Amino acid sequence: MLKLLFAGTPDVAVPSLKAFAADPRFEVRAVLTRPDAPTGRGRKLTPSPVKAAALELGIPVIDAKPRDPGFVDELKGLDVDIAAVIAYGNILPKAVLDAVPLGWYNLHFSNLPAWRGAAPVQRSIWAGDKVTGADVFKVGEGLDDGPVIATMSVELTGRETSGELLDRLAVEGAPMYVDALASVGEGTAVFTPQPEGEFEYAHKITVEDARIDFAAPVEAIDRQIRACTPAPGAWCELHADDEDGAKPLTLHVLAAAPADPDAPAGLAPGELKAGKRNVWVGTGTTPLELIEVKAQGKKAMRAADWARGARLAPGAHLA
Repeated sequence: MLKLLFAGTPDVAVPSLKAFAADPRFEVRAVLTRPDAPTGRGRKLTPSPVKAAALELGIPVIDAKPRDPGFVDELKGLDVDIAAVIAYGNILPKAVLDAVPLGWYNLHFSNLPAWRGAAPVQRSIWAGDKVTGADVFKVGEGLDDGPVIATMSVELTGRETSGELLDRLAVEGAPMYVDALASVGEGTAVFTPQPEGEFEYAHKITVEDARIDFAAPVEAIDRQIRACTPAPGAWCELHADDEDGAKPLTLHVLAAAPADPDAPAGLAPGELKAGKRNVWVGTGTTPLELIEVKAQGKKAMRAADWARGARLAPGAHLA
């Protein structure tokens, strides 16, 4: 039985933690996660999803930072053989990597070397990739560049959001992750070096990145919205009437799609057109249909319901 340390923080890491905990080939000695963080309006300290899952499973939790004095000694005291790390959120120094005999292994949500970095799923959707996947690789001091020991690929429908795709890869990748680390312990793992070269990096998507430019082609805007859903959330500003001097209001676009061919033609980029059941906005090419939105200070709702309540003036537009 392999003695394992599991490091992770958000929901996407929970399926893997549960898979390791349920597999008789492993003993999960401890879970390493980020400290409790303030959330909600009351800013109440809340445990990470991984910590909550670990406590339910009866697994000890460590929330010290890897660079804290004494962390390496604490890690050695756990007497683990191998470590799994997925969406943990802290850099692992060399001394920490070296303290685990069989090494640290990451489940990364792309087929490496494509989309190394913090937001592989979001960037894959935004780029319009037809295929993506997940790889298990040995962690080193470089950025997601260690040898791969397991890989899986999935075809994209072109309609999934980053949240939906992350959830899918997290669930489907968990059994592969467990089997891959078991093969390391058995001495049967095959370590395949990643190809060398220049590859596009998956930078984290910022709030400003998520602002919609309606002069772009409709397909690009559609990919952007899906890539930014649920976080940080694609958004724009509603200019109710250029002549009234009112301050523009933020509008988050939660769901949208390229409009059907029978949608109103000739809309300028950002120009709004509302029907009884549909809301369209012009882009640099053909219209985009807004399906679900969240206006500033309001709850999420169907775009048509929002448009009726907003009583859009003839000059109303998004920018």
